[in-house]
Amino acid sequence: MKKTNRQAGQIRIIGGQWRGRKLPVPDSPGLRPTTDRVRETLFNWLAPSMVDARCLDCFAGSGALGLEALSRYAASATLLEMDRSVSQQLQQNLATLKATNAKVVNTNSLAFLAQPGTPHDVVFVDPPFRKGLLEETLALLENNGWLADGAQIYVESEVENGLPPVPAHWDLHREKVAGQVAYRLYHRHAQGESDAGTD
Repeated sequence: MKKTNRQAGQIRIIGGQWRGRKLPVPDSPGLRPTTDRVRETLFNWLAPSMVDARCLDCFAGSGALGLEALSRYAASATLLEMDRSVSQQLQQNLATLKATNAKVVNTNSLAFLAQPGTPHDVVFVDPPFRKGLLEETLALLENNGWLADGAQIYVESEVENGLPPVPAHWDLHREKVAGQVAYRLYHRHAQGESDAGTD
């Protein structure tokens, strides 16, 4: 069933403690909340590692991924968003949900990730399409200490771009395509761990 664009003004949390809650999303160019169907699939994939996970949402936008993670009992979430009005709405939505274990950082995500980081267990990478941000984002996450050993990295990208280049110790765990969007979940091993016994 096709949804009309009038629905673009809100997101719905689909599981966990805030299941069914609807939250407003500002009308901002290029904002494409991850669809309910894709989120349902993603969070089924992540279910075993979601509780108490430290989460980082690199291009938060509507907050659909970070808020869903918090609803499913993530320990914390940091949401990065460059657009000031979108950031303010995210802050308001966190306040509405009384989510004290989350923060919104109004920032250029690449500049933020260029700093030395703290390790996160689950990272969402869903950059604006056709801006060439994906490869650099993944490199910064890996090289600056943002990823815990065993981290899960969710990557949403244009189908036409194929597989993004990722470090050798990241395994492609799950992969699906919905229309023009490819979504993939990578599992990061401790360096050296995945090299043992393989060529």
